[in-house]
Amino acid sequence: MRRSLLFLCIFLLLAGCQKKLKTDYSALDQSGMWSSSLEEVKKYNVTDSEIVQLTKLKQAGASDDLCLALLKAARDHHHEFNSADAVADLSRAGYNDAEITEIAQSDQIEILSGEAVTLKLIGLSSPTVQVIMHRRLKGLPTLSAEQIARLKNTGMSEKQILDVINKGYSNQQAEAFIAQREAVRDHSNTGFVRVRGRKH
Repeated sequence: MRRSLLFLCIFLLLAGCQKKLKTDYSALDQSGMWSSSLEEVKKYNVTDSEIVQLTKLKQAGASDDLCLALLKAARDHHHEFNSADAVADLSRAGYNDAEITEIAQSDQIEILSGEAVTLKLIGLSSPTVQVIMHRRLKGLPTLSAEQIARLKNTGMSEKQILDVINKGYSNQQAEAFIAQREAVRDHSNTGFVRVRGRKH
């Protein structure tokens, strides 16, 4: 009886291994990934859901190198790659492969992608965005994208905003500073100059 159970367990184990070897890579192959890159992907023993994620990225125009870098970053942090949508959003917002990979290597791509995209939409220059993102990646106190947008609306330049960011304000201090700027702006906007019409 025990021997039969042992054989059954071995059979099930082998069957499971055979099933794992039959992972379907055809969708990823058809997405345009080079065969050499596909072989690299296979070394990571990717799951079916990861193939779906990587295929989605390739169909969105991602390079093979980016796909592999993202897969490696996920493995370095001991989890599956499941951030195709966030990566695609970053790419559409203008982030290059190196910048996206850096965010992925910090294992914060899902957390930071929304803020990162918003920073681009605000209209900040690439160098300014890079400074802000590096502070976020290092865990340094940094204004949120919404706070930065509010400061821009008060007429502050990018340099002035960076000066404020580099002071390392806490969220409470930042809110107080922004509220003060907004109050000054609103007060200025309520002033008016009476224009007298020309008498005929």
